[in-house]
Amino acid sequence: MKNINTVLIIIDIQNDYFEGGAAQLVSPDQAGSNAQLLLEHFRKKNLPIIHIQHIANRPNATFFIPDTIGAAIHESVKPTEKEIVIVKHYPNSFRETNLLAYLTSQKITDLVICGMQTHMCVDATTRAAKDFGFNCIVVGDACATKDLAVNNTKVKAADVQTAFLAALSYFYSTVQTTEEYLSINS
Repeated sequence: MKNINTVLIIIDIQNDYFEGGAAQLVSPDQAGSNAQLLLEHFRKKNLPIIHIQHIANRPNATFFIPDTIGAAIHESVKPTEKEIVIVKHYPNSFRETNLLAYLTSQKITDLVICGMQTHMCVDATTRAAKDFGFNCIVVGDACATKDLAVNNTKVKAADVQTAFLAALSYFYSTVQTTEEYLSINS
């Protein structure tokens, strides 16, 4: 990827997904640590960074409640004053936000995506980004998910993670590890 037209998008790495939060994921600390490495890399190279923060706007929401500690961006990837924070209310970070307008205005062509939850917001945002014509890299080990269930069948988080990353890697993105991304782009 050409650095000048590349942005890091960190999706929903918020306190509610960590231990003690209202919607704890599997291995959020590892994903947060890897996202922090990506964030440090982008800061060091003075490349653009966008933090996506989900704030619940549904009356029956159980997490990301406005003005709570759980909805705050996690300390591991806390934005600086210079970094953009875009608030969203849906899984797709483009829906009813200014994300597309900002990326277009900055002539961004390439997105490096990480965050939470892989099966929901990371997936929805990556698919939309590709449909809008962006080149996407999803850094899989800087993402986290949770156990799911369908038709009385439980699916372990590791299997959810693998399945969603595999699906995204077919057409929608290149999937890399943090180590791979940093070694290629150092």
